[in-house]
Amino acid sequence: MEENRPMNFFRFEDLRIYHKTLDFVSWVYNATKPFPDYASILRNDMVEAAQEITINIAEGSGRNKNQFIYYLKMARSSIRKSVVLITIAQKEGFITDDQHEEAKNLLIEISKMLGALISSLQRNKKTDRSASEEVEEEEEEEDFDENTGNELI
Repeated sequence: MEENRPMNFFRFEDLRIYHKTLDFVSWVYNATKPFPDYASILRNDMVEAAQEITINIAEGSGRNKNQFIYYLKMARSSIRKSVVLITIAQKEGFITDDQHEEAKNLLIEISKMLGALISSLQRNKKTDRSASEEVEEEEEEEDFDENTGNELI
C-alpha cells in the first residue's frame, strides 16, 4: 500500500527553497560541532533558528494561501535571527570570517527565494479578488523588492 506512494507525498518536498534550507541546517550542525561546552546555548539557538526556517516552510505549505504566506514570513524572521546568531558566533571566535560569509550568503539566497515565493503567492492571490480588495491588501503588505526579494525596510 504505502510502497505506491509518490516520491514527494508532501508538497513542500517539491520546493527548491526547502532543500536550500536543509543545506543551511546541515551547515549549522557542522559549524557548531566544535563549539566549546560553554557556548552550548549559542549552539542550540543557532540550530533551532536554522530548523525554524525549514519547519515554517514545511508547516505553512499544508495550509491555505494566506496562512502559507504568514509561515513564509515567519521563516524570514528566523533568517534574521540566524544572521544575528552567526554574527555573534563570528565575533566570539567560534566560526571564521569565511564561515560567517558562507552562512550569510546562503541566508541571503534563501531570503531572496522566500521573497520571490511570497511575491508569487501574493500576486496569484490578488488575481482572485476584486479591485477594492487589492487596494486594501496592498496597504497591509510588507515592503520588498519583487525582483530581488530583498526587504525595503
